[in-house]
Amino acid sequence: MSFAFGIGIGTQNRKGEWLEVFYQQPVLMPDNSLVEIAGNTLGYAGGNQAIDVTPEQLTAFADALGSTSLSDQASLASKAAGSERPVVVTILESDASATSTPEVYLKLHLLSHRLVKPHNVKLDGIFGLLPNLAWTNEGAIDLDELPERRLQARLNGKLLEVKSVDKFPQMTDYVVPRGVRIADTARVRLGAYVGEGTTVMHEGFINFNAGTEGTSMIEGRVSAGVIIGKGSDLGGSSSTMGTLSGGGNIIIAVGENCLIGANAGIGIPLGDRCTVEAGLYITAGSKVALLDDQNKLVEVIKARDLAGKPDLLFRRNSQTGAVECKTNKTAIELNEQLHANN
Repeated sequence: MSFAFGIGIGTQNRKGEWLEVFYQQPVLMPDNSLVEIAGNTLGYAGGNQAIDVTPEQLTAFADALGSTSLSDQASLASKAAGSERPVVVTILESDASATSTPEVYLKLHLLSHRLVKPHNVKLDGIFGLLPNLAWTNEGAIDLDELPERRLQARLNGKLLEVKSVDKFPQMTDYVVPRGVRIADTARVRLGAYVGEGTTVMHEGFINFNAGTEGTSMIEGRVSAGVIIGKGSDLGGSSSTMGTLSGGGNIIIAVGENCLIGANAGIGIPLGDRCTVEAGLYITAGSKVALLDDQNKLVEVIKARDLAGKPDLLFRRNSQTGAVECKTNKTAIELNEQLHANN
């Protein structure tokens, strides 16, 4: 059983190098017959391959698929045979590290199509395979070719608009998941996993290999590698520390039904039903005063010791400035859990 399959329509520069690839219907764990027919008609010989294909090959592939139950892929292959842009068929026998731009784009599509969740697909080394591009109203353009394309547009009485210069495109140019609202589409990258019921407001941001599991309101930043549980909200300008912003190898996650207040942030995982007061940023090394139900101090601990614990309220004492933590359970019970050896 192979890992993934996709018929991609993409863009190449004048050197014939792949810049980006669009996969309309990526497949996770494709049927063995699909891979077998790719071997017979496209020259697939096993392993992880991105195969540049001709219209004739695509037609033969579509015809062979027509006698199977894979009608959706047969239809897509038939349409791709008439493409004015180059076409690639990418087959991943395993979830190994990518070795080509089409392979990276297939994995990013798997995430944004919700076929795999963040951290469930191997993405190491992808930055070296993603060229930095000008993303324009005419698609992706190699930066070395941009000046000539801009001049040609002017000569034709048109304006070439450069929307961004980045390695990642915005997700909605490739995938619009069912049941989401995204106020500013430029702020959600391809490779984001946006769960059904999620609303991303204008200042919200979701990076690749990160996202939400379900109904959430995102007005803050979901950094790379961070996953937000169902029913949790990120207030305006709040942030989560990801693997690209100092979090290292620690996976920062937010449990279900949590609230991170406006301008607040976390550098530790949160369990379910946790609240972080507006304006408070908690890092793993933050000293936290653990309070009992009478607001009496039980112990001062590091925030990392509270990682993943449910039902916590983090706040800052307005008089002393100390970071405090209260819980729906008694602090004594929580303290005993922290110091248990089992």
